[in-house]
Amino acid sequence: MKDTGSPKILFENLDLTPIHHILWKNLHKDGPGRPAEYDPVWDLRALMLRQPLQIPYVKDLVKRLSRDTYLREACGYRDKTPTEAHFTQMKSRLGVEGFREIERWLRREALKIREAQPLSAVGLIQAACLDGTDIPAWSSRDPHDTRRGRGDPDARVGRCKNGAFDLGYLCLMMVDIEGFALGHVEDSLNVNEKKLVEPLLDRVLGDDIEVELLAADSQFESGELFDALESRKLEHVIPWRRLKNRDNLPDVLSVKDRIDVEGPEHLRSIYHRLRAPNEGLFGRAKCRLNLGRFTWQGLDDVHIHVCLALFVAYGVCIVAYLIGRPELRQSVAYFA
Repeated sequence: MKDTGSPKILFENLDLTPIHHILWKNLHKDGPGRPAEYDPVWDLRALMLRQPLQIPYVKDLVKRLSRDTYLREACGYRDKTPTEAHFTQMKSRLGVEGFREIERWLRREALKIREAQPLSAVGLIQAACLDGTDIPAWSSRDPHDTRRGRGDPDARVGRCKNGAFDLGYLCLMMVDIEGFALGHVEDSLNVNEKKLVEPLLDRVLGDDIEVELLAADSQFESGELFDALESRKLEHVIPWRRLKNRDNLPDVLSVKDRIDVEGPEHLRSIYHRLRAPNEGLFGRAKCRLNLGRFTWQGLDDVHIHVCLALFVAYGVCIVAYLIGRPELRQSVAYFA
């Protein structure tokens, strides 16, 4: 018999009590005014459920919950389910900062519980990797200005990872040696990734996390960025590009071809060891967590979209240890 879990196992074992004060913001159960009809914990579970089930639109999520008794009860609803407008109101009520605060709490709990990386329980990450991915916008181009979106004015035309130009957003993420996401920032696709590194470091290192070494590919090679990392006392393993009028130093990595580098063997080992989990995380996030299927509009909604995908990833990690199955800490499919 195939060994599978379910969303119900995920939600039953993931205790969200410590973040009730965030979820219940501007809501009340009694007193003057209309009381909350649905527990916001149920609403958060429903939005999380949308990611692993690959449900593209919130209106489809509402239909699925109204028709599927099992999923409805797994979230906590009974006979009735909220409307699409209810989830829109929830996003507006919590705002980007509310979702980020929930993400910080889930990440902290996941770091504490990971037995494979005991130092992470106190916020010490010895090595991490930076990389970005593109998120296509749900919009056509503005006929009056083809550099931006028509329905989504925050989206911009930029170069995707496959080399093509498209309308969308950029997500830069920091990942540890196990493929665990430590933080992320988003911006329009036409923004250079190097400009997002310092905001990402400010966000990650400001959350009681200490990183000692960063790896990244050659597009992050920049004297200004190297100075910024050194000012934060961060070692870096970033290969240098091969330029016609420059001879690279023998003690640094240099780009050999599209995916390989050459240089000191110990640096090559570090570089490849850190880059692989990063690619794996993006693969899981796009295939299992709906990361590349953004159907909202606006930069704030991109932040929330990425947060929801990571809510599920962190929740899976926490519950896998709680049920005594640490080998499932990255298996989103088991709980889908």
